Amino acid sequence: MMLSLQMAGVGAEYAKMMGAIRAPMIHPAPEKWHHGVTRYQWLLLLIASAGWAFDAFEGQIFNLTRGDLLADLLHVPMDSPEARRAGDMMLGIFLMGGAVGGLLFSSLADRWGRKPIMAITILCYSLFSGLTFFAQELWQVGILRFIVAMAIAGEWAVAATLVAEAFPQSARAQAGGLYHSSSVPGIWLATAVAISVGTEWRWAYVWGLLPALLVFWVRSSIHESEIWQAAQARKNKRLGSYRELFTDSRWRSRAIFGMLLAMVGMATFWGVTVASQDLCKEALLREGVSSLEAASKAKFAYGFITTTGCFLGMVSFGPISAYLGRKNTFALMLMLALFIVPMTCWIPQTYAQMLFFLPFLGFFTTGIHAGFAIYFPELFPSHLRASGVGFCFNAGRLIAGPILFVSGEIKSTFGLSVAVTLLSLFYLIGLFTLFFLPETKNSQLPD
Repeated sequence: MMLSLQMAGVGAEYAKMMGAIRAPMIHPAPEKWHHGVTRYQWLLLLIASAGWAFDAFEGQIFNLTRGDLLADLLHVPMDSPEARRAGDMMLGIFLMGGAVGGLLFSSLADRWGRKPIMAITILCYSLFSGLTFFAQELWQVGILRFIVAMAIAGEWAVAATLVAEAFPQSARAQAGGLYHSSSVPGIWLATAVAISVGTEWRWAYVWGLLPALLVFWVRSSIHESEIWQAAQARKNKRLGSYRELFTDSRWRSRAIFGMLLAMVGMATFWGVTVASQDLCKEALLREGVSSLEAASKAKFAYGFITTTGCFLGMVSFGPISAYLGRKNTFALMLMLALFIVPMTCWIPQTYAQMLFFLPFLGFFTTGIHAGFAIYFPELFPSHLRASGVGFCFNAGRLIAGPILFVSGEIKSTFGLSVAVTLLSLFYLIGLFTLFFLPETKNSQLPD
């Protein structure tokens, strides 16, 4: 009797075990990246994104109105070699202004706090952009654009740092990608304004005063970064010290190679992505379209079609890098950009064909820019984070500036398609720099 009961018990355990084996294994659903993100973190992301959107507006409004502006101030046809050289020179001035301002304001953000510097930079680029309405000489525009660029570059570094410090590691890549992709709505607004004002370019810069209103929102809604406050409390750390950034071998290496990576992005954005406007204009002129109509359609093509691809590329960088890693995502986009740029320069023969290629051009050439907002804050410790981010992004601008001066001469001598194709070779430099930078996927911010 006892043996029968034991056998029955064994049989029951066996049946239970077999049932468990046959039953499907139930895994908990993976949490979405935004699970647990607080209302304040969303608000911070919204305010930072609005600031960067207006940054992009201020940066692009010159590019979209420069044909009429240069023709008016230089008293030459907008397609003249003088106008093209002046346009590239102004872009170079803009990049150098960004380098100076980015280094200055990012260091101040480590010393004085993220919140006040963000408010100061937004107010600065708004007011000096609005003053362009009164410019009568090209040198006046150059000075104003230099100051605007200083503030824009400083605001980007501060906002990127704030977003990285506010969001948890599980959501940092996606939040950083969303933040940087907000530049595209700013470009769309600049395009709509540039098209609406037509040849009356001065009124486009009046719109540049709008971001000044954002300062009140920043002052009333944003708290100072808790990570920065903790770094400030540690008296053994020098906040925002470029000397420490470059005397410590680990931070120095990351700063230098991060700068080179940003240089590739800056040089190719202004020299390649923005040049899609001129490529479209050349295609339209070959079709016999009038110069005025060609300029308007080229603005539309760049401002809406190319930038839609840019937006999709930047939004995609975050989730792709959360899966593949930061370096692999950079490498993927850089390699694909190497192919799409010459294809866009040489395959399309008509405006319609050009419109087909432009979203792909924007996606791969500009998607890497979202990576800067995600990756650079992950490279540096709290007391040097804004300084390191600002150095990478804005010293990269400084190196890219002379490249644009040279590109203007190449365009005048060899033609636009040759110049843009040659500039695309800079993506090889970007691939090279990745060998010397660390992977930061699933890593906490350095302290």
